Amino acid sequence: MALSKKQGVAIGVAAAAVIAIVGVVAAVTLNRPAEAVADNATPTPAATSANVSADDIEWIEGDVVPEAVEALKKSGFEPIEPGKLTVAVAAYVPPLAYVPEGETLPAGTEPNIGSLIAEGLGLEYNPVVVAWADWPLGIQSGKYDLITSNVTVTEERKELFDFASYRQDLLGFYVKADSDIEKIEEAADISGLKIVVGSGTNQEQVLLKWNEELEADGKAPAELQYYDDYAASVLALQSGRVDATFGPNATSAWAARETGDTKLVGIVPGGWPLAASIAAGTAKGNGLIEPVSIVINKLIADGTYAELLDAWGLDSEGIEKSEVNPQGLPKS
Repeated sequence: MALSKKQGVAIGVAAAAVIAIVGVVAAVTLNRPAEAVADNATPTPAATSANVSADDIEWIEGDVVPEAVEALKKSGFEPIEPGKLTVAVAAYVPPLAYVPEGETLPAGTEPNIGSLIAEGLGLEYNPVVVAWADWPLGIQSGKYDLITSNVTVTEERKELFDFASYRQDLLGFYVKADSDIEKIEEAADISGLKIVVGSGTNQEQVLLKWNEELEADGKAPAELQYYDDYAASVLALQSGRVDATFGPNATSAWAARETGDTKLVGIVPGGWPLAASIAAGTAKGNGLIEPVSIVINKLIADGTYAELLDAWGLDSEGIEKSEVNPQGLPKS
């Protein structure tokens, strides 16, 4: 995949997070089991002028949701700071979350969904950029009210946190825009290909399982390629040394839209073979999650949610309804 301008800036500023870029989703679910391909249609990457660019961020605004405000009052929940919703977000690269050049506050889908939730609850949005490893303790200890940072729901996490889903967790196969490869949907489609994947990630486990299927059928397995440097993996794809990349769909979809150098040829659920949900999380039993879900469902109903996903090229990851504590990925 090619680097978009803002992704290049973010990588230069936060080099330590580069490895996570090809495995951001996997990094949030390190204990996932391997899973099977869902029956998902392969969408066309958004590339229209209606989509905002990273240099002209459109911050999607929302409205107060009276029923959510009322539910919040009845819940007994008290924000850490009166009148504010303190939202933790781990900032990496577009479209999920990043700190724009010259700015101090994060932008992207995750901060924006957090701000929309705060607005819906009638609270002031108070974002806090955190390291990924710090949010669980921060939520439990009362340092943050909510986390909106590409968190995948797992049964293990549900023991400590409440969740309200707002996106599908998807992985994507991307190839050069002029590649002859048109689809990668199952094991047979990767036979003999060289594919960039993050070491120790869930997507690596998907490919290893598919390779087992190929070898059992007497077919050539895919050759997995590992790069410690994200830019090097981009160069490898563009130069033809590898055939495809496989990682979180969100970041790859953004790069494809911004540069036009790559195209999406296959989608796999992040919890392969199980569907996985991305959700807002809060401390277990504190009363906040039901009002949050009410806000998200209002955003879905009035079209604000679709507007947000379209702005960041993530239409393929949309959901029809937010669920409180949906089925999570099983414990390992």
